[in-house]
Amino acid sequence: MSRAPVRRWAAEFAGTALLVGLGTGTLVGAARVGGIPAWVTGLAWFLAVLVPIVLFVRVSGAHLNPAVTLSLAVSGRVAWRTVPGYWAAQVAGAFLASLLVRGTLGAGDHLGATVPTRGNLGLAFTAEALFTALLVAAVFELADRGEGRARWRLLLPPFAVGLSTYVIGPITGSSLNPARTLAPAVLSGTYTDLWLYLTAVPIAAALVALAWKPRAVDISDRGPGRSTVAR
Repeated sequence: MSRAPVRRWAAEFAGTALLVGLGTGTLVGAARVGGIPAWVTGLAWFLAVLVPIVLFVRVSGAHLNPAVTLSLAVSGRVAWRTVPGYWAAQVAGAFLASLLVRGTLGAGDHLGATVPTRGNLGLAFTAEALFTALLVAAVFELADRGEGRARWRLLLPPFAVGLSTYVIGPITGSSLNPARTLAPAVLSGTYTDLWLYLTAVPIAAALVALAWKPRAVDISDRGPGRSTVAR
């Protein structure tokens, strides 16, 4: 087997583990101290996404999210044959992270599981869909136009996640990522309205992908770009 797919899977495994570990670890740690301000939680998730992107974007593209991989495949930006490997690595990384969080910080706050506010599932579904669309748009802007001078476009997906955490965190827990939701849910036995995240997020990602196909851009502003992913 070529080393290229193995390197991509390893990067997705490690990157998703970092994302879920830093993000949900913040939630579990916050529960232990009685809570932290919403802006601090948003900043924590911003960094949880930014760190693995910076580390692994040139290895695997740093999808870190099954919905992102789905959107890239639906839009034709990556080949469908690469999807199973990405998904397996992402889910495995998320589960490892949740196990480590449980082992180091305990199982408080249901390991950071995402649970919608009771009473308005329609609002929760819409919120997850809209912010997933924002995240996918940020990913496509980065994928199509490259990192940009000083690599500033690497900030776009983390910004989308951090903003989502701040705005809809109190409503849905802010998932945007099936692997991030599935691992703490399974390991903590928290299955409340799990279907919502496993439907709203991929549906929104696929719809954006169908509408936003790859486009030609001015290569002078691509910066160093990202590593080529097999098509």
